[in-house]
Amino acid sequence: MSRTILHIVEAPGGVERYLVTLLTKLQKYLEYEHILVCSDSVDVKKFSNLVKETIVISSMHNAICFINDTKSIFKIRRIIRQKKPDIVYCHSSKAGAIGRLADIGLKNTLVYNPHGWSFNMKESKRLKLKLYELIEKMLSPLATKIICISEYEKESAIQHKICKCDKLIMINNGINFDEYNDIRFKSRKDLGIPERAFVVGTIGRLTAQKAPDVFIRMAAEIKKEIPEAFFIMVGDDIGNGKFRKDTENLIRSRNLKDSFIITGWVDDPLSYLQCFDVATLLSRWEGFGLVLPEYMLIGKPIVATKADAIPYVVGNAGLLVEIDDFQQAASSVIRLKNNTELKNNIVMREKERVLLFDAQRMADQHYDLLNEL
Repeated sequence: MSRTILHIVEAPGGVERYLVTLLTKLQKYLEYEHILVCSDSVDVKKFSNLVKETIVISSMHNAICFINDTKSIFKIRRIIRQKKPDIVYCHSSKAGAIGRLADIGLKNTLVYNPHGWSFNMKESKRLKLKLYELIEKMLSPLATKIICISEYEKESAIQHKICKCDKLIMINNGINFDEYNDIRFKSRKDLGIPERAFVVGTIGRLTAQKAPDVFIRMAAEIKKEIPEAFFIMVGDDIGNGKFRKDTENLIRSRNLKDSFIITGWVDDPLSYLQCFDVATLLSRWEGFGLVLPEYMLIGKPIVATKADAIPYVVGNAGLLVEIDDFQQAASSVIRLKNNTELKNNIVMREKERVLLFDAQRMADQHYDLLNEL
């Protein structure tokens, strides 16, 4: 007899990718079938072979809107009553709030995965963060279990007294190792990078969180010591273009234009990794940092900040620096350039550590939890 899991998803991007990876790896467990209820921001084509049915709720969006949110709650409640799933699984804070409210009093088990606590988003104002924290505390009794994607997320929930410890379960975020077998890497020749260049790169959106300004200031320091240094930023501004413009202006002001590539939005960001000598993630806050295990899998030495979950992910398989300290970041990159033994040791440790972030392990732990529930 099959059991049904109804997934509620509002956010595209990382949450969408997480669910595609999870459902792909859960396919071997034939006793479960999945229904996707999502906003119209989600690329439903990615789920065509992974779910039994997809239902789009056009009123469900990230911005708080009483009318739309109320509509979404009642629509999802009708869907839950109609489909009668064994488990409702809410992904991210917005879908988590709507899904938990919609499920009040209905006879099923509810699992919530915030995919990074909203009250840890440091770009928001203090009052808004307090509001997010209060909402999570108020809604936590409505979930049977809350999944944290890293040890940091679990510790953060305990520190903020979101719920009792026994409600929290930590299942590390994971990457699908199979996907990386078919990457068609770009060469330096493809990108017009000199073969002898020392290339420092980063993959991430151009946002305050990912600190492109710190990357550029670091690049300027590196260039003083390593004239052949070259820099790649794989990603783009997802807003109105202000961050892209500010980033380009800062590159020009540091006389780095001839040693810099910003790829813009690309479908295959990991294809640039083969060109990197050192991979960085200089985030100011980070719920997980999925690109870090990807760096590890490809065997690129890491320099990253001590932001939130990053130290838990990197462990001893990289060099960690203080947030916003571009000079320390530059010094760490230069150390890797000058110390081959250090670089090789980090790459060796990465091969072990990346196994913690295998998506099949993530799916198996979900399966064990679902069976327990």
